[in-house]
Amino acid sequence: MYLAYDYPLLSVFWSMLWFFLWVLWFILLFRIITDIFRDHEMNGWAKAGWLAFVILLPFLGVLVYIIARGKNMGRREIAQARAQQQDFDAYIRRTASGTARPSSADELARLSDLHARGAITDEEFRRAKTLVLTDDPRPAGDDRPPMPAPAAEEPRRAA
Repeated sequence: MYLAYDYPLLSVFWSMLWFFLWVLWFILLFRIITDIFRDHEMNGWAKAGWLAFVILLPFLGVLVYIIARGKNMGRREIAQARAQQQDFDAYIRRTASGTARPSSADELARLSDLHARGAITDEEFRRAKTLVLTDDPRPAGDDRPPMPAPAAEEPRRAA
Protein backbone atom coordinates (compact mmCIF):
# COMPACT_ATOMS: atom_id res chain seq x y z
CA MET A 1 0.00 0.00 0.00
CA TYR A 2 1.64 3.22 -1.19
CA LEU A 3 -0.69 5.87 0.22
CA ALA A 4 2.05 8.49 0.64
CA TYR A 5 2.72 8.57 -3.10
CA ASP A 6 -0.88 9.50 -3.85
CA TYR A 7 -0.76 12.63 -1.65
CA PRO A 8 2.04 15.01 -2.69
CA LEU A 9 3.91 17.25 -0.25
CA LEU A 10 2.29 20.46 -1.48
CA SER A 11 -1.14 18.98 -0.82
CA VAL A 12 -0.08 18.16 2.73
CA PHE A 13 0.93 21.80 3.29
CA TRP A 14 -2.32 23.00 1.71
CA SER A 15 -4.36 20.68 3.96
CA MET A 16 -2.47 21.87 7.04
CA LEU A 17 -3.10 25.49 6.09
CA TRP A 18 -6.83 24.89 5.76
CA PHE A 19 -6.90 22.97 9.05
CA PHE A 20 -5.18 25.81 10.94
CA LEU A 21 -7.44 28.40 9.31
CA TRP A 22 -10.44 26.31 10.38
CA VAL A 23 -9.14 26.20 13.97
CA LEU A 24 -8.49 29.96 13.93
CA TRP A 25 -11.99 30.52 12.58
CA PHE A 26 -13.53 28.67 15.53
CA ILE A 27 -11.34 30.54 18.00
CA LEU A 28 -12.49 33.85 16.50
CA LEU A 29 -16.11 32.70 16.49
CA PHE A 30 -16.02 31.73 20.17
CA ARG A 31 -14.25 34.97 21.13
CA ILE A 32 -16.97 36.95 19.41
CA ILE A 33 -19.73 34.94 21.10
CA THR A 34 -17.98 35.50 24.45
CA ASP A 35 -17.72 39.22 23.71
CA ILE A 36 -21.42 39.39 22.90
CA PHE A 37 -22.28 38.05 26.34
CA ARG A 38 -19.56 40.13 28.07
CA ASP A 39 -20.84 43.48 26.76
CA HIS A 40 -22.93 45.09 29.51
CA GLU A 41 -23.94 48.04 27.33
CA MET A 42 -26.07 45.89 24.99
CA ASN A 43 -29.55 44.86 26.02
CA GLY A 44 -30.85 41.31 25.72
CA TRP A 45 -32.49 41.78 22.32
CA ALA A 46 -29.33 43.21 20.79
CA LYS A 47 -27.33 40.30 22.18
CA ALA A 48 -29.86 37.82 20.78
CA GLY A 49 -29.78 39.55 17.38
CA TRP A 50 -25.98 39.55 17.16
CA LEU A 51 -25.84 35.94 18.34
CA ALA A 52 -28.40 34.82 15.74
CA PHE A 53 -26.55 36.78 13.03
CA VAL A 54 -23.19 35.24 13.97
CA ILE A 55 -24.59 31.69 14.19
CA LEU A 56 -26.93 31.71 11.16
CA LEU A 57 -24.61 33.60 8.79
CA PRO A 58 -21.23 32.93 10.40
CA PHE A 59 -18.82 34.44 7.87
CA LEU A 60 -20.87 37.56 7.24
CA GLY A 61 -21.88 37.86 10.90
CA VAL A 62 -18.29 37.66 12.18
CA LEU A 63 -17.07 40.10 9.53
CA VAL A 64 -19.82 42.64 10.31
CA TYR A 65 -19.35 42.24 14.07
CA ILE A 66 -15.61 42.87 13.83
CA ILE A 67 -16.17 45.93 11.65
CA ALA A 68 -18.96 47.35 13.84
CA ARG A 69 -17.75 46.45 17.33
CA GLY A 70 -14.12 45.31 16.97
CA LYS A 71 -12.52 48.35 18.62
CA ASN A 72 -14.59 48.03 21.78
CA MET A 73 -14.04 44.27 21.78
CA GLY A 74 -10.38 44.79 22.68
CA ARG A 75 -11.27 47.35 25.34
CA ARG A 76 -13.69 44.95 26.99
CA GLU A 77 -11.03 42.23 26.94
CA ILE A 78 -8.51 44.54 28.63
CA ALA A 79 -11.10 45.70 31.20
CA GLN A 80 -11.91 42.09 32.10
CA ALA A 81 -8.21 41.21 32.42
CA ARG A 82 -7.65 44.20 34.73
CA ALA A 83 -10.69 43.29 36.83
CA GLN A 84 -9.44 39.72 37.19
CA GLN A 85 -5.97 40.97 38.15
CA GLN A 86 -7.44 43.33 40.77
CA ASP A 87 -9.57 40.52 42.21
CA PHE A 88 -6.52 38.26 42.35
CA ASP A 89 -4.40 40.96 44.01
CA ALA A 90 -7.15 41.63 46.57
CA TYR A 91 -7.38 37.91 47.31
CA ILE A 92 -3.61 37.70 47.82
CA ARG A 93 -3.64 40.73 50.14
CA ARG A 94 -6.55 39.30 52.13
CA THR A 95 -4.91 35.89 52.42
CA ALA A 96 -1.48 37.25 53.30
CA SER A 97 -2.77 39.63 55.94
CA GLY A 98 -4.94 36.96 57.56
CA THR A 99 -1.99 34.72 58.36
CA ALA A 100 0.36 37.37 59.73
CA ARG A 101 1.45 36.92 63.34
CA PRO A 102 0.58 39.71 65.73
CA SER A 103 3.48 41.81 66.93
CA SER A 104 5.20 41.15 70.25
CA ALA A 105 3.66 44.29 71.73
CA ASP A 106 0.15 43.08 70.80
CA GLU A 107 0.86 39.66 72.29
CA LEU A 108 2.19 41.18 75.52
CA ALA A 109 -0.85 43.48 75.80
CA ARG A 110 -3.16 40.50 75.33
CA LEU A 111 -1.25 38.47 77.91
CA SER A 112 -1.29 41.36 80.37
CA ASP A 113 -5.05 41.70 79.93
CA LEU A 114 -5.56 37.96 80.51
CA HIS A 115 -3.35 38.10 83.63
CA ALA A 116 -5.17 41.17 84.99
CA ARG A 117 -8.54 39.43 84.55
CA GLY A 118 -7.21 36.34 86.32
CA ALA A 119 -7.62 34.07 83.32
CA ILE A 120 -4.01 32.89 83.59
CA THR A 121 -1.78 32.36 86.62
CA ASP A 122 1.47 34.17 87.38
CA GLU A 123 3.50 31.15 86.25
CA GLU A 124 1.60 30.87 82.93
CA PHE A 125 2.00 34.62 82.37
CA ARG A 126 5.74 34.41 83.02
CA ARG A 127 6.24 31.46 80.62
CA ALA A 128 4.08 33.02 77.89
CA LYS A 129 5.90 36.35 78.23
CA THR A 130 9.23 34.57 77.93
CA LEU A 131 8.05 32.80 74.78
CA VAL A 132 6.81 36.06 73.22
CA LEU A 133 10.02 37.90 74.00
CA THR A 134 12.24 35.09 72.68
CA ASP A 135 10.07 34.59 69.55
CA ASP A 136 9.91 30.87 70.29
CA PRO A 137 7.02 29.33 68.33
CA ARG A 138 6.38 26.59 70.92
CA PRO A 139 3.11 26.71 72.86
CA ALA A 140 3.14 27.97 76.45
CA GLY A 141 2.84 24.52 78.08
CA ASP A 142 5.64 22.91 76.06
CA ASP A 143 8.64 22.38 78.37
CA ARG A 144 10.82 20.62 75.80
CA PRO A 145 14.00 22.43 74.76
CA PRO A 146 13.70 24.43 71.55
CA MET A 147 14.69 22.74 68.30
CA PRO A 148 18.14 23.75 67.05
CA ALA A 149 18.37 25.59 63.77
CA PRO A 150 18.81 23.20 60.84
CA ALA A 151 22.47 22.85 59.90
CA ALA A 152 23.74 22.33 56.40
CA GLU A 153 23.92 18.65 55.59
CA GLU A 154 27.29 17.16 55.01
CA PRO A 155 27.63 14.96 51.95
CA ARG A 156 27.39 11.29 52.83
CA ARG A 157 30.29 9.07 51.95
CA ALA A 158 29.73 5.70 50.39
CA ALA A 159 31.08 2.86 52.52
